[in-house]
Amino acid sequence: MRLTGKFMATTATVLALCAPSFAQEAPTKETVLATVNGTDITLGHVLALANRLPDQYMGVEDKNLYAGIVNQLVQQQLLSDLIKEETAELKLASENDRRALFATEAVEGIYDEALTEEAVNQRYAAVYLSAEPIPEFSTSHILVETEEEAKAIVTQLSDGADFAKLAKEKSTGPSGPGGGSLGWAGKGSFVPEFEAAMIGLEVGAVSAPVKTQFGWHVIKLNETRNKPAPKLDTVRDEIEDGLRTEALDKRISELEAAGNVERKDQDIDPSFVKKFELLKD
Repeated sequence: MRLTGKFMATTATVLALCAPSFAQEAPTKETVLATVNGTDITLGHVLALANRLPDQYMGVEDKNLYAGIVNQLVQQQLLSDLIKEETAELKLASENDRRALFATEAVEGIYDEALTEEAVNQRYAAVYLSAEPIPEFSTSHILVETEEEAKAIVTQLSDGADFAKLAKEKSTGPSGPGGGSLGWAGKGSFVPEFEAAMIGLEVGAVSAPVKTQFGWHVIKLNETRNKPAPKLDTVRDEIEDGLRTEALDKRISELEAAGNVERKDQDIDPSFVKKFELLKD
């Protein structure tokens, strides 16, 4: 019994000493995934690249995305090691890349601050719910080639003929098979002569013959209404784009006013923008 106890105690001691080698510490951004010619590629490098990929890459399976990014970073390091000296062009390009990266991060912060649900709802209410109502008209018409045909149709309608039935029989326009219906539309959707006659009608009334570039029309005003406000979800992207643009323009104006910006009045020919040979050492 004493030997067994000693064996168990010894085994427990060995296992305790060995335990750290079996326990895997949680990876951090400093965790090294590869070393290329002495340069470490870390999990942080992978995350920084993945975090800036277009959204469609987030649909790639994790193991494939992870492996692909690691391979890309390794290959980039191998290739970058071929450059033994930082040229003037590379130095300037690096400065531009850093400036653009930091500016992009700042812009995202400005957008996040501007795009609150409260701001979206306020803009929606101001633009769509509180806006001046826009009238719309539901009309039908019968289109024929001559004034005589149009007058004959007006007479038939006065005698009680069905407008939709006549449109199917007589109209030469594309709306004829549908009973002449043009659906709902606002001002500016019709040629001027047609619109003027339509607006002058009472609901349910039929016009006298109206001549336009397309022929002769007999118009019926079916119904009027104020254009309904669109649902928020259908205009959210438009509202958010507007809020982003306004917030960024406002912030840049504030920064320019508060900052120390000196644009040098250099007399430089604009064609110099393409004189890339100036970048050479």
